[in-house]
Amino acid sequence: MPLRRLPGRTIHIASATILLGLLAAAWIGPALVPYEPTKVDVDRTLEPPSAAHWLGNDQLGRDVMVRVLYGMRLSIGIGILGMGLATMIGIVIGAVAGYFGGWIDVVLMRLVDVFLSVPAIILILFLASIQGPSGGVIIAAMGLVGWCWTARITRGEFLRLKRKEFVDAARVDGLTDGEIMFRHILVNALSPIIVDTTQGVGGTILLESAVSYLGLGVQPPQASLGSMLFQAQTYLLIAPWIAIIPGLFILIIVLSFMVLGDGLRDALDPAR
Repeated sequence: MPLRRLPGRTIHIASATILLGLLAAAWIGPALVPYEPTKVDVDRTLEPPSAAHWLGNDQLGRDVMVRVLYGMRLSIGIGILGMGLATMIGIVIGAVAGYFGGWIDVVLMRLVDVFLSVPAIILILFLASIQGPSGGVIIAAMGLVGWCWTARITRGEFLRLKRKEFVDAARVDGLTDGEIMFRHILVNALSPIIVDTTQGVGGTILLESAVSYLGLGVQPPQASLGSMLFQAQTYLLIAPWIAIIPGLFILIIVLSFMVLGDGLRDALDPAR
């Protein structure tokens, strides 16, 4: 089985382990920490890391570690939901284009070209001006523009697989086009889609961090890694830990998703 190749790649296993550890920490850790992410303590503002507060306190005396844990939960959740929505849209459009071909393929691929020309940040600015900045705006924006590469990958796989013998056999059995597309062809086309989605989650988290840093994403008092960076920039010289720590976690999370996606590409590619 191709997936057995992954354990031989130490760096890929390490990235998967790190991600699992961070996910566990983000969802379980807050219950084990005796602090609230929004609790202000004016007597402990900008305190450096200590035995009581392992990662120090921010400009409002809030515990940085617990805010990082909640921030990871929110940032990773936005990344998974945003890319999940984009993947579902991309699979449907790519499958229809690749399976039916002809003018349907031409129209849908030109639609892909149009959406590829729209930067996600511009769409977020537009949606934020209407709905107000929030994590939901980032998820919606990623769903609206992030599906294009998935659609292209899915289309390419459908163009390759729809001529295979198992598809002809399914037609002979009387299966409908929908059943052939999503019960037979899609199952065999999932490998590159999984790789694209895995790396796309990392890209979406990076987008969320950038947008929140600009003040257009998650709003205070909620904590995301990007919003923590935004709030910490004023205190970078006098309390660098409140900026370095969330920035370091962004780097680790995004890099881990990218490396894991690269490992999945190797493991799921039968030619390797």
